[in-house]
Amino acid sequence: MTPEVKERIDNLVQQNKIMVFMKGSKLMPMCGFSNNVVQIINTLGVPYETFDILEDAEIRQGIKEYSNWPTIPQVYINGEFVGGSDILIELYQKGDLQQMVEVAMAS
Repeated sequence: MTPEVKERIDNLVQQNKIMVFMKGSKLMPMCGFSNNVVQIINTLGVPYETFDILEDAEIRQGIKEYSNWPTIPQVYINGEFVGGSDILIELYQKGDLQQMVEVAMAS
């Protein structure tokens, strides 16, 4: 990953309280896992941003190195990597995701 790609990812993660790197967008997810993440975050009713990795090969590869996580989607809350679709579903079912989001929105 080049320093430029790392900086672009850093900026996206730091400038958005909730940032999702996914296939497609929140209005049009392009895979089931990305759609799961969008549905969960929409349920929480909080603002978030998405980045379509299908439109940027450098970010698509770079985000996997950045997080040391091999799959997409990837969710960041308050600059911290949270996980992908399965982890988000699990956190949501336990009620932990709602708490994480509340803390992020309050900061």
